[in-house]
Amino acid sequence: QAFFCLLLCVPWGSSCPPSCQCTERAGAKAVLCSSRHLEEIPKDIPRDAVFLKLDANSITRIPSNAFRHLSHLEELDLSRNAIEKIDRAAFRGVAAGLRTLDLSSNRIRSIPKEALLALNAKLRLANNPWHCECALQEVLWEARLDPDSVQDITCHTAPREEYVGKPLLQVLDAGVNFCSVRQRTTDVAMFITMFAWFAMVIIYVICYVRHNREDTCKHVGYLKALPSTQGHAE
Repeated sequence: QAFFCLLLCVPWGSSCPPSCQCTERAGAKAVLCSSRHLEEIPKDIPRDAVFLKLDANSITRIPSNAFRHLSHLEELDLSRNAIEKIDRAAFRGVAAGLRTLDLSSNRIRSIPKEALLALNAKLRLANNPWHCECALQEVLWEARLDPDSVQDITCHTAPREEYVGKPLLQVLDAGVNFCSVRQRTTDVAMFITMFAWFAMVIIYVICYVRHNREDTCKHVGYLKALPSTQGHAE
């Protein structure tokens, strides 16, 4: 009975993943999982965690709702992993309280802007093989980026070769607008689609008129031949 009472009295949020170390920092719980060869985010992170370090592991993806139960989380370090994919709802549940998010030194080429623009946290996105595009531009302009790391957000790939290897901020300062390029591409695609539909309608109308004309001609010919036949019969 004493054992079961002890289980009931211990709060579930105070447990610690076996691959991590849990400590107190100024009265706030810190969960340290650095360099633990982790390939995914641990499932049993304490609910009262305020600081979470998952850096220097082998994590490849941040799935939806990965930190949703961590309502007290303020600082999250995911740097120096192998992250390639971040889901749109990856940080749902922690967006309001998170103050710092470190995603630097990963393998991130692109990221849904919805995943970051909802955050109030200061972001570190440096040293990733970014593909410079509209979504990344919007993140740069609208998100709270760490000013010390902005210059290290470099175009690994880009729509034009001349942008490759340059800091994204430098490219944008030169007057490049990746969003307008995408808009022009969308406009051209819409124009081609509308033209194709219009051409199909015109072809259908021409075929319809031609078919009706042939039927009319046959019918008129039949009517012309009808009296002549009756005349020979008389």
